[in-house]
Amino acid sequence: MKAVLIEKFGSAENLKIQEWETPKLHDYEVLVKVHATALNRADLLQREGKYPPPLGASPILGLEIAGEVVALGVEVSRWKIGDKVFGLVSGGGYAQYAKIHEDMAIEIPENMSFEEAAAIPEVFLTAYQALFWLAKLQPQETLLIHAGASGVGTAAIQIAKEIEANILVTASATKHSICLDLGAKTVIDYKSQDFEQEIAYLTNGQGVNVILDFLAASYFQKNINSLSIDGRLVLLALLGGAEVHQVNLAKILMKRLQIIGSTLRSRSLDYQIRLTQEFWQFASVNFLTGKFRPVIDSVFEWEKVQEAHRYMESNQNAGKIVLKIS
Repeated sequence: MKAVLIEKFGSAENLKIQEWETPKLHDYEVLVKVHATALNRADLLQREGKYPPPLGASPILGLEIAGEVVALGVEVSRWKIGDKVFGLVSGGGYAQYAKIHEDMAIEIPENMSFEEAAAIPEVFLTAYQALFWLAKLQPQETLLIHAGASGVGTAAIQIAKEIEANILVTASATKHSICLDLGAKTVIDYKSQDFEQEIAYLTNGQGVNVILDFLAASYFQKNINSLSIDGRLVLLALLGGAEVHQVNLAKILMKRLQIIGSTLRSRSLDYQIRLTQEFWQFASVNFLTGKFRPVIDSVFEWEKVQEAHRYMESNQNAGKIVLKIS
C-alpha cells in the first residue's frame, strides 16, 4: 500500500507518500480501506520527533480513520466486508489501509461522508473524556474552553451545550461567530482582551467551575485565578510551554482546586473501547439528526499533506483539517 512516511524528523517537507507494508490483522481487528483521515497537533509533534507513538502502534501518522472494511480478523463478529466505519487509532491513519479493533470501530451514519466521519473521533472523544470522565461537568455549571474554535474546542462546545452548561470560550476575533453558532454564550478575544479580567467580570468574581486548556504554562496562573471554589482545570496540551517558573499555590488549597492532566493516545485499549462506546451511546442520535456535527475547516487531497501540515501550523483553521486519501 501507499502511506505518508516521515523521511526524517523535522519540517513538513519531510512527509512523502511512499510504499509501506499493509497492516497484518490480529484476531479481533478489521482492515479498513481508508478514504479519509484528519490532522491533529500530535501529528505535528510526532513529525518533529517530539511525540513517539505508543509501544506497538504504527509509526505512520494519523489518529483517526474513515473508510470501508475489506478484511476481518479470525475472531471478528461485529463487522462484515463492505461495512463503512470510522474510529480512533493509535497510528496509521495517513495510509491507504489501516487496522482497528472491532470494538473501536463505529458505523458511519448514512447522512455522513467519509470526510465528516474522519473529523469526529479524536476531538469528540477527547472532549467527552475531558468534560465528563475527568472534570465531571454538571448541568448549569460554567465552563471555560480555551481555543474554542479548535477541533476539540468545537466538539466540547457542542457536548457541553447538550447538558445545558454555561459555555465561555477564548478565540481570535475571526473565529468568534463559529463558537457562538455552536452554542457558546460568550467569546473572549484572547488577543485583545485579558481573559482573567473578563471571567471575573462575567462571573461577578465567582470564577468558572471547569476550564479546558491546551496552553498550560502561559495560562496556568490566570487559569488558577479564574476558577471557582471546587473548580477543575483539565490540561490537554502544552502549546504555551511545559514549565511554570513562578506560581502562587495558595489558591489551589484555598479554593480546593483539582488540576487534571490527560492524554488519550497512551490509554489502554480497554479504556479507549469503553470511552468510544459510551460516547457513541451519548452522541449517535445527535449526529443522525444533525444536532452534533464535526466542524471541518478544509479538506486536502493527501498528495498535499505537506501543505495541510503547514496550514495547521499557521493556526488559521477553525475546526478540523481533513485528508482525503486515494
